[in-house]
Amino acid sequence: MIQVCEGDLLDQNVEVIVNAWNRNLFPWWLLLPQGVSSAIKRRAGIDPFRQLARMKMIPLGGAVETTAGNLPFKSIIHVAGINLLWRASEYAIRQSVKNALQIATIKNYQSIAFPLIGAGTGGFPPDQVLTIMQQEAEKASYNGEIRFVKFKSP
Repeated sequence: MIQVCEGDLLDQNVEVIVNAWNRNLFPWWLLLPQGVSSAIKRRAGIDPFRQLARMKMIPLGGAVETTAGNLPFKSIIHVAGINLLWRASEYAIRQSVKNALQIATIKNYQSIAFPLIGAGTGGFPPDQVLTIMQQEAEKASYNGEIRFVKFKSP
């Protein structure tokens, strides 16, 4: 089941969330996280980012998993939705969705929430991002609930 809603990704009642991350080229502590990553860092603490620091560079559109820190989720799946020039592409968005859902399928997570990957820092138009993400999710073999969250501040 695919759902689109407005709200805060971190307030979703799901098992796992997706963080729109970069390719892990720079150490997390050297960056000023923005958008979803910033909110995760504030509420989850730095443990998920310390775990990310121990991982190698993530291929464009790739996905890796960490614990959720202080958040109530089973884990956080971090996707490399932007290139080295901090821009999103259709390829990166599609691959990010595909690879995140692949991890969710392998781990048997029953629900997953995504932000609009590449619509913030990545500069991709939000409506196009949502269309691309929905198309990719429809092709996936994931059987759980997929929620795309359009950020809306409280």
